[in-house]
Amino acid sequence: MTDKKLHVAILFGGRSGEHEVSLMSARSILSVLDPARYEVTQIGITHDGTWLTGEDVIGKFERGEFRALEQVIIAPDPSLSGVYVARNASHVKVADIDVYFPVLHGTFGEDGTIQGLFELADAAYVGAGVVGSAVGMDKGVFKDVMVANNIPVAKTLVVLRAEIEQDMASVIERAEALSEYPLFTKPANLGSSVGVTKCNNRSDLQEGLMEAASFDRRVLIQEGIKNVREIEVSVLGNDDPIASVPGEVLPSREFYSYESKYIDGTSGLLIPAPLPHDIAEQIREYAVRAYRAIDCAGMARVDFFVEKDTHRIYLNELNSLPGFTKISMYPKLWEASGLPYKQLVDRLIELALERKAERARTSHAYRRRT
Repeated sequence: MTDKKLHVAILFGGRSGEHEVSLMSARSILSVLDPARYEVTQIGITHDGTWLTGEDVIGKFERGEFRALEQVIIAPDPSLSGVYVARNASHVKVADIDVYFPVLHGTFGEDGTIQGLFELADAAYVGAGVVGSAVGMDKGVFKDVMVANNIPVAKTLVVLRAEIEQDMASVIERAEALSEYPLFTKPANLGSSVGVTKCNNRSDLQEGLMEAASFDRRVLIQEGIKNVREIEVSVLGNDDPIASVPGEVLPSREFYSYESKYIDGTSGLLIPAPLPHDIAEQIREYAVRAYRAIDCAGMARVDFFVEKDTHRIYLNELNSLPGFTKISMYPKLWEASGLPYKQLVDRLIELALERKAERARTSHAYRRRT
């Protein structure tokens, strides 16, 4: 960090089933950005995909009041860097931005799309790049990469929404051949447990498939591993990532659902997780290996299942932009590992600048050798 204030743009909301979760995360991050170190521009993205800025954007988004806000334009052209607003039939530059901090969980925020815009604009931004974001987001592709890297995962099957709509019986037959019940259905490209269903029978499965298909054209069907503990690890860094202590989720419902995470808040957390030392270290090692395998950067939360009787480990998911409220697992694990919430946010901004400096070393022009 230099003595000059860094101008940070916080982006939140978005065209995603995790829009409301994003607002919660953004509110927490905004509360700890030191005004002596940072200038902050708030950019909210509506459910319709309109980008807006102005005064107290987060408050207006929480209240659904958008009239006083101005429409934002961020150009993919590096020569037009910064934030522009549409004003009087023209575009007016309102801020130069040092770092973009996308707090956009799920579709169009965690899947490589907005990261592609930042790459085109040659901008520094917090979190994983295009590849790490896209692979981490797509649960089907991610599990294939884990298998290729000898990291254990549960048995899964990916089906298309078109297959569900056109031949439900065939999809159910293939799902039941994968594993006995329970099965889990989930959108391949979403997080925060949105659209996830635990299916105990064929009727549940049919409903779960339709629910997941409403959120994504690709649907993941996964075996339900019985008698397991849910363990999570936070990873931080770019080329040399480190893992936090593991934590254990104690779901208040049948599984760690959206409701138990964000609505009733009744699930418990054990940090650090009471695990044998060798199992805890193996989980941390798998987390870092998975992070590197997809070229993740900045941060990720990596989720595991551990069988209670055998201690067999299964890597479930990697979230490259995890929930970031002060009570979310990602920052709480780092707090337990000695890195408080405010310092964690500072570190993520530093990592964004480091990643940008590394990208600047890459030549994009062919030079013929003489």
